[in-house]
Amino acid sequence: MGGFGGAVAAGHHLAAQIGAQQLASGGNAADAACAMGAALWVLEPTQNGPGGEVPILVRDARRDRAFAISGQGPAPAAATIERVRALGFDLLPPDGLLSAAVPAALDAWCRLLEEFGTRRLADVLAPARALALRGFPMYPFLRVLLDLIAPRFANEWPTSAAIYLPVRAVGERQTNPPLARWLASLCDADRAAGGSREAGIRAARDAFYTGAGAEAIDRFLRVPVRDASRRAHAGLLTASDLAGYAGAVEEPLAVDYRGARVFKTGPWGQGPVFLQQLRLLEGFDLRGLDPASADALHLWLETAKLAFADRDACYGDPRFASVPLDTLLSPEYAAQRRTLVDPEKASLELRPGLGRLPVGWPLLADSDAAPLPVEPGALAAARGRTDTTQCVSVDVWGNVVSATPSGGWIPTSPVVPELGFPVGTRLQMACLDPAHPNALAPGKRPRTTLSPSLAQLADGRWLAFGTPGGDQQDQWTSQFFLRVADHGERDLQAAIDAPTVHSEHMPSSFHPRLARPGVASVETRIDPAVLRELEARGHRLERSGPWAHGRVLAAAYDPSGGLQEAAASPRFAVAYAIALP
Repeated sequence: MGGFGGAVAAGHHLAAQIGAQQLASGGNAADAACAMGAALWVLEPTQNGPGGEVPILVRDARRDRAFAISGQGPAPAAATIERVRALGFDLLPPDGLLSAAVPAALDAWCRLLEEFGTRRLADVLAPARALALRGFPMYPFLRVLLDLIAPRFANEWPTSAAIYLPVRAVGERQTNPPLARWLASLCDADRAAGGSREAGIRAARDAFYTGAGAEAIDRFLRVPVRDASRRAHAGLLTASDLAGYAGAVEEPLAVDYRGARVFKTGPWGQGPVFLQQLRLLEGFDLRGLDPASADALHLWLETAKLAFADRDACYGDPRFASVPLDTLLSPEYAAQRRTLVDPEKASLELRPGLGRLPVGWPLLADSDAAPLPVEPGALAAARGRTDTTQCVSVDVWGNVVSATPSGGWIPTSPVVPELGFPVGTRLQMACLDPAHPNALAPGKRPRTTLSPSLAQLADGRWLAFGTPGGDQQDQWTSQFFLRVADHGERDLQAAIDAPTVHSEHMPSSFHPRLARPGVASVETRIDPAVLRELEARGHRLERSGPWAHGRVLAAAYDPSGGLQEAAASPRFAVAYAIALP
């Protein structure tokens, strides 16, 4: 859908409406994104929360430049490999309190609003506060996930049960009074600061990181909670960790691909894997292939395996580890790696070109068996159903934002009662191999799967896009992007709706780190003859259903005529797109 008054898409229709209202009342893309992000804390608590993180990419029209906001909190000062191993862990747990990183979401949204927005923080938080206080109608997607985790709330997490139990019927009102009070406290801090808009944003942000919010988290995490180890552990995160935290606006990574320029976050996330795969694919004549053909899908799967192998061997927080990005993103390295692609045979090997996988990885699953059960949040993420959400926005001035909120999920950690939200468990993605770039260390960001995308296409349009889905995020979005950039699909909705595949060949970023060599999940709308040909080449296919992969969202701005467009995946019937007239 398109219009000339701005466009948005978000993981829930009410969040998209809130973003559209910001644009309609004169706000810009950053204002709209911040308002949607706060609303998603209320509407999708199984996907994200203030205790989590949000990497953001933004194109600032005034400067005609792209920027990245890291939005990923670091490990606490007490989070050392020695301490975690002394507790009996070989892998950080996927639930409980021990794996909590510093909450980064509020800081990231505040940085986006302060540097790129026009509104006061109280203005963009007001709709979310109203949702938390007045409530929103329970919807099937959330109801199913709450049913899954309700027994743990009832038996172990009374602070979560107080908000979410009994599970509401579809259409019944869901409120979150403590979250409403916390949002109100931020609005009060903004207004009390007086002076400039920027001063109010900083005052509200500091009220959480150095005030009552940080103290509430500190108190709550001192009481041990049972985790996947079946033992109770307290958290390592303290109020001092929050007080010392400051996110950053960074230069994004970028590569050119067939006339387009594509922007991603740094190697503290998995974003560069998208760029590495583009480098590999530019050596093949994709434009001469049907994107739904066996030849095209085989090339895509094999290059994904190579790019993700380098992710697992080389990526980490560049402030702590030397990540050879110049080599990994170079055409020469891609040409060398491209020779490993056998056009007739699927690889069953994990083949990083540089570095090495962490000691103890990967744990191999029986490729002919179903994946082993994991904690509810990660299991649902593997299905593209939770663990993360997405919002995108474009405005009439050409500002463009892509944000991927995640973490602080209610399935994996109990709610802090004074705040109405839990801490996150993102440290589960760090490894306990001290020589690896993604090794756990105090103050270091764990390498996350969160991966917003931004591109300027060959025709001049600016495109923001992203999806939930853990390790599948850059897999589903790359297929969407290739249909637009390589195959000339002008209709964003058609590119999103096209059936997709993804590889589970690489070690999962989630506990318990399973790798499933050669396994590829396919949507069954793909021609059965194509699937049989892929199996003949050695791919171990799992037929996941016709509409099973992710929730890609996209928004575009065309400087030639000013058209703004947005599109949202119909998968799971939750996300929504709006273009204003």
